[in-house]
Amino acid sequence: MIIDSFRPLAAIAVSLLAAALIMLVGNKVKPNVREGITLIAAVIKAALVFSMVPAVLAGNEFVCRPWEIVDGISLAFRTDAAGMVFACIASGLWIVTSIYSIGYMRGHHEKNQTGYFAAFAVCLSSAIGIAFAANLITFFIFYEMLTIATYPLVAHYRNDAAKASGRKYLAYTLISGQIFFAAIVAIYVIYGTLEFTPGGFIGAGSLPAGIMLVLFIMMIGGGAVKAGVMPLHGWLPSAMVAPTPVSALLHAVAVVKAGAFCVLRVVCYVFGPEAAGWCGGGKLLSWLAVCTIILSSCIAMRKDNLKARLAFSTIGQLSYIVLGISVLAPYSILGAAFHIVAHAFLKITLFMCAGAIFVTTHLSEISTMGGLAKRMPVTATCFTVASLGIAGLPLLAGFVSKMNIIRGAFLAGQPLFVATLVAAALLALSYLIPVVRIFFGKEVSSPVLNEGGEASKAMLIPIIITAVVSFILGVMPNAALHLYDFAAMAAEAIAQGGGPIA
Repeated sequence: MIIDSFRPLAAIAVSLLAAALIMLVGNKVKPNVREGITLIAAVIKAALVFSMVPAVLAGNEFVCRPWEIVDGISLAFRTDAAGMVFACIASGLWIVTSIYSIGYMRGHHEKNQTGYFAAFAVCLSSAIGIAFAANLITFFIFYEMLTIATYPLVAHYRNDAAKASGRKYLAYTLISGQIFFAAIVAIYVIYGTLEFTPGGFIGAGSLPAGIMLVLFIMMIGGGAVKAGVMPLHGWLPSAMVAPTPVSALLHAVAVVKAGAFCVLRVVCYVFGPEAAGWCGGGKLLSWLAVCTIILSSCIAMRKDNLKARLAFSTIGQLSYIVLGISVLAPYSILGAAFHIVAHAFLKITLFMCAGAIFVTTHLSEISTMGGLAKRMPVTATCFTVASLGIAGLPLLAGFVSKMNIIRGAFLAGQPLFVATLVAAALLALSYLIPVVRIFFGKEVSSPVLNEGGEASKAMLIPIIITAVVSFILGVMPNAALHLYDFAAMAAEAIAQGGGPIA
């Protein structure tokens, strides 16, 4: 059942309004006002998104078409199951990240805080716009809006390194975005529609295989860049010059998740599993994902800088999602959709732990953190929980998503992909568990490790929350928002009439 409602548009608009208010008040008032606007907007946005959960879970969709751009093409929003997965995660984690950001920005005495909170709000509007986009043109508008809004966050410090990283980020994302747009135009000319359709609207054999594969590559490149698929990943490690809350935003809430979600929309709602498999696009994407998982994990093991190690971990983990989608099997798509959830909570926990360590001890190199657990036991414990979850150990969210991806690959007759996923879990342990061993191991002679204690409550509480949720979702994947059910609904719809898969 279709429900005409402005609620999806309101969920997008609330943080745009917040960004405008933050810029308006600027530094003219006390920071509490600016931060209060951020928190109030985050709560309202989450409430609007969460309020739609029961109706969408029951099979309904909220639809809003506020503006016809040209004849036959509208700015349109729709709350399908896949979009709800991304929207719930982005809006829910904005509350957590906002609280953490306040603690980090104050604790580290950051400059340019007004611009930071305003840009952050625009990023969240973009993320919800991407989640609820009903067609390719609406998706593209918010996808590019996210690119522009993220630039000032990447270049936050305004020094040469930050500016260079910002330019690199724009070069990768804007160029791929324009190629993406060219493919959108071509698809509209050929097929006369841009509406997302479960199972796709491009028929296998409707174009010569070579031409369809070119269109597939042009479109998928826009998602692969933001998702950090090798060799299009170069911007992501460079972006680690940004403050840690920005890293958390990039890796868990918005940018790389938007890239993975783009891959999901293109493969499953534009081409569809049949056309993607027929033209060879699914197989090409699968092998790129396999190579990315293995290579990024090997690189992560060699990084001594904690954020750099986590950055390459993200590159590998996002390719789990890409591989799950490109296997083109119902269970693997279910696992890929749920891994958007699992990875969000696990990776944001890891990055927030890294930020708490840096603000409290000013340490960034893993080799200097020996015995850290003695000073920061809660942070070290939460880091351990998230590390085990990233590796896919049972009772944590990563296990649920990865087992479904592996199951899908097995049922699709892809034993090599199954072996890759199992090996990648061992590699994740090999680059994260040594960090845990250092935290709980022999103390390094360092004055900062013998002083004080945990980070401020504004930073510590969000870390505890995300770590606990990672455990809850591993034991009860449908807790609260029924995100596993949404992932299953999306996979079943994409399978076009296949039997229930969950």
